[in-house]
Amino acid sequence: MSCDLCNGISRRAFLGTSAVLSTGLLLGEQAVAEGATASATGSKWDQQPPVKIFVVYLGHTEHGWPGHAYDTDAAIEKEYAPYLEKLRQKLGDVEFVGSDHIVNTVDASQNLLTKIADAEAEAILLIQLSMRLNPPFQLFISTGLPVALFAPPYSGHEWIYFSDMQHAGEKIIFGASRDINEIERLVRLIRVPVKMKKSKMILVSQPGYAAGTAAARDFAKVKETFGVEVIHVTPDQFVEIHKTIPDADAIAEAENYWIKPAKEIREPSHEEIIKSCKTYFALKKLMKERGAIALTMQCLGGVPIDVLGYPCLGFSRLLDDGAIGACEADMDSTLSMMMFLYATGRPGFITDPVIDTATNSVLHAHCVSATKMDGPQSKRLPFIIRSHLEDNKGASLKVIVDRDKGRDVTWVKLAHNNTLLVTTGKLIDDYDSGIQGCRTKMVAEVTSSTARELMHNWGANILGKDPMTLLHRVLFYGNHLDDFQDMAQLMGLKFMIEGKTWV
Repeated sequence: MSCDLCNGISRRAFLGTSAVLSTGLLLGEQAVAEGATASATGSKWDQQPPVKIFVVYLGHTEHGWPGHAYDTDAAIEKEYAPYLEKLRQKLGDVEFVGSDHIVNTVDASQNLLTKIADAEAEAILLIQLSMRLNPPFQLFISTGLPVALFAPPYSGHEWIYFSDMQHAGEKIIFGASRDINEIERLVRLIRVPVKMKKSKMILVSQPGYAAGTAAARDFAKVKETFGVEVIHVTPDQFVEIHKTIPDADAIAEAENYWIKPAKEIREPSHEEIIKSCKTYFALKKLMKERGAIALTMQCLGGVPIDVLGYPCLGFSRLLDDGAIGACEADMDSTLSMMMFLYATGRPGFITDPVIDTATNSVLHAHCVSATKMDGPQSKRLPFIIRSHLEDNKGASLKVIVDRDKGRDVTWVKLAHNNTLLVTTGKLIDDYDSGIQGCRTKMVAEVTSSTARELMHNWGANILGKDPMTLLHRVLFYGNHLDDFQDMAQLMGLKFMIEGKTWV
């Protein structure tokens, strides 16, 4: 954000006024968790037990729709069962349990409800094979579990009821596709609410401080809505953890993960990079001890930078590893990143967006970005190690995204724990002026609306006046408009395409 807009007040001071925790905030030390919980497909942080998904095949064995020669048993044996076994192995964090036969009556579906409870299932996957099965849908929805239905073409006409179910707020999502791999997308998504309920995140900040919408700053409301436990840690407590990190570990990390692979090192000294790596190990130690998958920190003015350095490299390393390091104590963005990480295994890029109508684009910029934007197993993007732009101190990253031009991207804003504002675009540039804007820049042409529509409908009139809350968005690789709409359905959230709606 330009300081000209702040009448000479620094961005740090301006955003520092953004939010104070509500009276529901829990302060002080929390009990150390038994072991570490985590989650992110393909990530070494993933320590949660597999999500139990109860599989139900819906169909009739007699002749009729979808054709007199269609063999439902053969379809299960030769197509669906082998596919689900391969999917279980691929994802590594799901367990398929449940029906080993076709359910073709309401009574048979009713009998399955006891089996679902006995199996301690956490989600339900319905695979429709033939028609005349609308009543059982309602029975499975009544369990309160996340439900996904895969219905390939010619499996029936029941899709005509889907819209009414969803508009009624039922926690069910649908895949109507000839591509069996749509099942993988559905399974990934129905994991999200289950994994969120088992998760913990850490806020490192001065007592009483957090940023974001009011509901996200209230630990009790976060727990009520998402099931996520938020643990508050003071900067003094974090400094004590920082003191326990061996210098040798930080030196090795600095040399091997940052200095050797860097295309260039400009402002920071090697000593400054080592300081940042020591902070990374402190972040990691704290998260492992508390069993947290995510951490956000009041890094602008809330922690002693002279002691810790900026946490930018540490956050980037956590994101590369399949965990979450989020800047500026932004609770909305951290929760958004958790949802998406559980769905896809990919990290998010918290940004300060700038509109450019000349190119119908949004310039996304910040000093923290993952170097593995496609997830922990992906190839690192090239990067330059630089200072933090605002005060020219510490160490941060300019991640170079030239090779990814043309990639689809999606950016999102979680608001009030009840609404997702979503936009899609396509990477076109990094528009590096050298001295303006945060270090990493990802410029995306807007595709779900226009840059002008975004500018005129920014925040959809639901975010209030707080500058950081209005400003921050989280960018992810890929077009995930459908995924976020489905996640919203499963979690009881409102879904809005930003730029298209003004409430």
